[in-house]
Amino acid sequence: MKLFGLIGYPLKHSFSKAYFSQKFNKEHIVDCVYENFPLLKVEEFPGLIASRPDLDGLNVTIPYKESIIQYINELHPVSKEIGAVNTIKFEDNILKGCNTDVYGFIKSFEKELEDVHKQALILGTGGSSKAVAYGLRKLGIPYQFVSRDSQNKNVLVYENLTPALINEFKIIINTTPLGMFPETNVCPLIPYEFLTASHFLFDLIYNPSETLFLRKGKERHAKTKNGLEMLQLQAEKSWEIWNE
Repeated sequence: MKLFGLIGYPLKHSFSKAYFSQKFNKEHIVDCVYENFPLLKVEEFPGLIASRPDLDGLNVTIPYKESIIQYINELHPVSKEIGAVNTIKFEDNILKGCNTDVYGFIKSFEKELEDVHKQALILGTGGSSKAVAYGLRKLGIPYQFVSRDSQNKNVLVYENLTPALINEFKIIINTTPLGMFPETNVCPLIPYEFLTASHFLFDLIYNPSETLFLRKGKERHAKTKNGLEMLQLQAEKSWEIWNE
């Protein structure tokens, strides 16, 4: 029996276990199981792999996509450039770190673009934001990071998002956990009143299907999309990597 799973914390909101369990059932895959492995801190990871020598692959979610790298033996070039891992393959006692968020993001995001969508604001600076930034570079779309509190002069803070900036950046991508179940009554503090029908709001969150961030965008007639398709695409890419 092959064992796959997900590490992160918390994992109650996670889609991955249900997705892979349904996949195994639908495709009549009887020799694989997928489990959640919630880790209160990343330092618990060596203990997990020591206790489960039967692990064949793991997905990595918030908040360990960056800090998990210290335990990886080999990094895929994309993961190395991004500085974030969301997929681990176990091969002959070697842990190989990959990033399928990039693939999922590009495939889900690019088909929604219109001519007016030329520049992007990336809300958040965590591991997922780095995958999004890499994807935008691949698509030739300039971007600017936005954070709640930053000493980096190249990162905007929410308080400095003026009407002119919102008008200039027609794409706004939420990579933060703000609005994720069960805390669904919160959202990134952007000036939603300046959004228009020419804006495109993309949220990596998939639970709930419409976050407050997306709902506020829709109220201003902006185009919106959640992270469910991205998650499905990255999950399938992880499966390909595990079974190469």
